[in-house]
Amino acid sequence: MDNLDRAILDLLRQNSRAGYGDIGSSVGLSASAVKRRVDRLVADGVIRSFTIQVDPTVDGMSTEAYVELFCRGTVAPDELKRILQDVPEVVYAGTVTGSADAIVQIRARDIASLEEALERVRIAPNVDHTRSAIVLSRLVNRSRD
Repeated sequence: MDNLDRAILDLLRQNSRAGYGDIGSSVGLSASAVKRRVDRLVADGVIRSFTIQVDPTVDGMSTEAYVELFCRGTVAPDELKRILQDVPEVVYAGTVTGSADAIVQIRARDIASLEEALERVRIAPNVDHTRSAIVLSRLVNRSRD
């Protein structure tokens, strides 16, 4: 991967629907050269998918919280993944360093729905407790996956 590939990726992150000609104009390549590079990035697994981002407030999921998850003893990441995948309101989860075992992002319709989702997480056998912070306003939102 070279600097042209990185520039193409940056432009696709901003607008995954950008045309190859528009991208080519920005990076100094022809549309066909950009298409070949994008095809190679897809084939190599660098680009995993093309997608859209829907405004969660329009989608009815305007309540957002970040939850620290604390487990009893040692719990394998695969076990945490199994627990959290069963809660549809969980939109992101990752293991972390520090006192918490994982950090979880939850999106729900309202506070009552958030509380129900949290309870489904809390009742898992290996979960000791959680600590939540409800998001008041989003300031920066970049996707770098």
